[in-house]
Amino acid sequence: METLKDQAAIVGIGHTEYSRDSGRSEMSLAVEAIRNAIVDAGLKPADIDGIAKYGMDNNNEIDIAANLGIPALRFFGEVGYGGGGGPVGSVMLGAMAVATGIANYVVAFRAMNERSGRGTPRFGQAAVRKGSPGVNGYQEPFGLFSPAQMVALAARRHMHLYGTKSEHFGAIAVACRTHALNNPNAVMRGRPITLEDHQNSRMIADPLRLLDCCLETDGGAAVVITSAARAKDLKHKPAYIMGGAFGAGEWNMHRVVKNVEKPETESTVVGKALFARAGITHKDIDVCFLYDHFTPLVLMAFEELGFCQRGEGGPFVSDGKLLYPHGSLPFNTSGGNLSEGYIHGMENTVEAVRQLRGQAINQVKDAEVAFIASGNGVPNTAMILHR
Repeated sequence: METLKDQAAIVGIGHTEYSRDSGRSEMSLAVEAIRNAIVDAGLKPADIDGIAKYGMDNNNEIDIAANLGIPALRFFGEVGYGGGGGPVGSVMLGAMAVATGIANYVVAFRAMNERSGRGTPRFGQAAVRKGSPGVNGYQEPFGLFSPAQMVALAARRHMHLYGTKSEHFGAIAVACRTHALNNPNAVMRGRPITLEDHQNSRMIADPLRLLDCCLETDGGAAVVITSAARAKDLKHKPAYIMGGAFGAGEWNMHRVVKNVEKPETESTVVGKALFARAGITHKDIDVCFLYDHFTPLVLMAFEELGFCQRGEGGPFVSDGKLLYPHGSLPFNTSGGNLSEGYIHGMENTVEAVRQLRGQAINQVKDAEVAFIASGNGVPNTAMILHR
């Protein structure tokens, strides 16, 4: 077997309620999301013999197996870098495991109390430290405390070099919110915004405004992966994995703000490898899911992944192509991190599978191929699915 193309498929999807305060443990959220994915696949917990997770997830695989009644694990693994490695990388670990016979059915998941766990002692999630250890000692004295502040520097540089405008970032926020409006799972359902609302939202780290920043959400999401041979006999149409890719390099060093001028980045590495492995081109993509932690990085990801040229991201995202139902490249059709819920991007994979099954709320007509990428500006993972 030279490649993973069509050797594995996603056959089950599940999630919890997405909320601002779950009032529950992260283990409870993980177990619910995984159980829902197992049921969706038409399987039983005893069928699961592999678990793949984000490195920063607080839930232990052995405890999850015990709480679900999984008798034994033949595979377990994790991917680092949160939203960069986790959303697709964990699925790819599962795909490699089932394609090589190490496991039969692998669950990839993310569960967290991102909103309620910050700043409170609930479930032991509050982070407390003194001083600025390591690289932080070089950043924090100059005011770089948060991801938004670091992204702001890259966004301003992109604006300076290429004429990108805040309104271009706003088009991404409006698209995600538009798609979340009638999604009953979305935290921001029924709360429309306009480009004017975006421009009037308060400044967080110039040029990033409030509506340029993703949500903080409590919840969990999970998928079940198996071999293509087993997938044919299960409950739903399989979402086959056409290809996947990982990318990282010196441009991801945490002491450096994202460089928007280098010709090669984590996303360019991923994009070139991914489309070659899948054997298709960008024009074949019917629905697109990019990790929307901050709107400027979405715009840059479209450029670096090859959907448009460097510097052309502003016009590319703001001409209506991202909007369901009439856009040519519907984007984050359930609302994404910006408006559905921030489950570290795993919710985008769940929605991609819905699209390929024909079960999405904002269903793209005849959707056959879905592109999914993890976070830009950090070590990156991406995959292409087809029905």
